Amino acid sequence: MQAKESDWWVGASIYQIYPRSFQDSNGDGVGDLRGITMRLPYVAALGVDAIWIAPFFPSPMHDFGYDISDYCNVDPLFGTLADFDALVAEAHQLGLRVLIDLVLSHTAAEHPWFVESRQNRDNAKADWYVWADAQPDGTPPNNWLSLFGGSAWQWDTRRGQYYLRNFLSSQPDLNYHCPQVQDAVLDVVRFWLERGCDGFRFDVVNFYFHDKALRSNPPQPAGRFAAAVPRSNPYAFQRHLYDKTQPENLVFLQRLRELLDSRPGIASIGEIGDDEQYATLASYTTGGRLHMAYTFNLMERDCSARFVHGVLEEFLHEAGEASVCWALNNHDVTRVVTRWQALMGSAAQIAPLLLALLGSLRGSICLYQGEELGLSEAQLAYEQLQDPYGKSMWPAFAGRDGCRTPMPWQSHAQHGGFSEVHPWLPVPPEHLQAAVDLQLRLPDSVLRRYQGFLRWRQHIPALRAGSMTLLPAHDQVVAFERRLGDERLLCVFNLSHQAARYEADFDVDVRGVEGHGFVGHWDLAEVVLPPHQAFFGRLVSLTISEPKGAV
Repeated sequence: MQAKESDWWVGASIYQIYPRSFQDSNGDGVGDLRGITMRLPYVAALGVDAIWIAPFFPSPMHDFGYDISDYCNVDPLFGTLADFDALVAEAHQLGLRVLIDLVLSHTAAEHPWFVESRQNRDNAKADWYVWADAQPDGTPPNNWLSLFGGSAWQWDTRRGQYYLRNFLSSQPDLNYHCPQVQDAVLDVVRFWLERGCDGFRFDVVNFYFHDKALRSNPPQPAGRFAAAVPRSNPYAFQRHLYDKTQPENLVFLQRLRELLDSRPGIASIGEIGDDEQYATLASYTTGGRLHMAYTFNLMERDCSARFVHGVLEEFLHEAGEASVCWALNNHDVTRVVTRWQALMGSAAQIAPLLLALLGSLRGSICLYQGEELGLSEAQLAYEQLQDPYGKSMWPAFAGRDGCRTPMPWQSHAQHGGFSEVHPWLPVPPEHLQAAVDLQLRLPDSVLRRYQGFLRWRQHIPALRAGSMTLLPAHDQVVAFERRLGDERLLCVFNLSHQAARYEADFDVDVRGVEGHGFVGHWDLAEVVLPPHQAFFGRLVSLTISEPKGAV
């Protein structure tokens, strides 16, 4: 079944680019848009459908671009609007769609909107941000916390009020209860659509609205913590009922979707960080809202097959037919080959298997630059850190710099071929041994296996658009069936460093599929898997008995 061109995003593979660390084209130690354009043939050769580019807008760079001071331009550090236009043109020539990262929940304190809003309480933009009076004793309006530490409220002497900032004090939150704010951010989306963007990744999309009554958050139940937050961060101790994920956001997302649907082939991905991630995922991707969204449920340190099975079981039970975009890595989390190394083995063993698992799940997938090289998390000294999150939480949490170090393109070039000068973050020596030029010369390298699997996946309709039935849990193995029409595909993964056998009680023939790069095989009534291997097999009968314990 051929998907409509407008539905290209269904089951798509999307490659995330962190511009600062991808390719420096002008010798200033920071990656840029021209650098991305230079490397687009490499990205296209991976076999992905689209790229997602992290923020490149004008910014004071307190949070490295996630604090925007002008939504409709390019920071000189990254280039010009003409450079962006050239990037889009080259990407389209290579068959790649272009998604950009819009941070619409908050701006930089230097944004002209906030500069005006903070002057007094009766200017034209006085209500464009979330302002509140102090309590009688001068303390903040409630107990809301910033994800980056401390109160979510920052005192401002000009207005004699607190403003809400869910992240840095220099990142004031926009007030989406103000209709003019909604109109303004939709104009931003319209601007980039007119420049040829194929879609957007919306940062912290469930943070747009806050509780108008400013009610305090209750504590988490004993033994439970907020999702995707280090336990050393007090933000994890609250149930975030009132500072985000408000019902008014669903209405705004419908307005946003109407704008996106005004042009064919546009796609949207929302980032959701929420205590009830699956329920939020379901509500945010149904009813004419976002096309898809991703959560952090597979970006945890637990790497057991039982854990992965539990994540998928919970997703299928709670999220229903929600449109999900799965990821194991991004610019905010420790790289997966380091997170999951203890139980699984080396990066060269882990990375291809995890790609196969990720690329076989129902939904679309996001891959983060360097993932295809099997890059590990860089270990940096405190004096090398740039991330304000890491600096504030050191030493229990080192922040996000370890997954943001520059791409190693050439093993023997200075700074890995990323830049001719000392880069903004160092290139770890161990990453040079995984450089692109080395891996392209090795037929069984992580990079070559990524290319092979992604190209193979492109031609398996059930993996891109089929339903998913989870098979019984196992200590070493994750297994499920994908189905699209008459095509039924058995997918089995050994997430361990020991050989495994997985019994599958089917009353049909199972015939192995080749071309994906793995060596597991079917033996009578079970799948036999060496360590870190996968099996893909077609169920050749139109009827199938219900697998034992299927969800």
